[in-house]
Amino acid sequence: MRGGQSLAEALESYLAEWAEHAGITVETWALPATDVPARVSAGVMAAMREALDNVERHSGARTVSIAVTAGRSGLRLTVSDDGRGFTAVGAGHGIARMRAAFAEVGGSLSVNSVPGEGTTITGVVPSGR
Repeated sequence: MRGGQSLAEALESYLAEWAEHAGITVETWALPATDVPARVSAGVMAAMREALDNVERHSGARTVSIAVTAGRSGLRLTVSDDGRGFTAVGAGHGIARMRAAFAEVGGSLSVNSVPGEGTTITGVVPSGR
């Protein structure tokens, strides 16, 4: 993130650049309306970069939907694509890196992928982390 940028601003900028580069439509459902601690923001951005890299390289998706919300209970990131999906055996290093990014800030990451239907990644950082 660039100095002074909020997480929402950093995400908006990154998503616009990525969509143009990748040629994949990005639907932004929600971005955080409140301040997010810098450490958590850095973890979210690292996971987002990895998630979108995986979408671009492996999914064949036409559309990816993004929601990042922050509130009293914490922060939630959801990245969902309409790509080819994969089996659990197909999970690779990218998912491990996303999990590590969330674990570093006290959060967790789950992956739900259905072959032929797409993939949804959800990261959660409870408040106070």
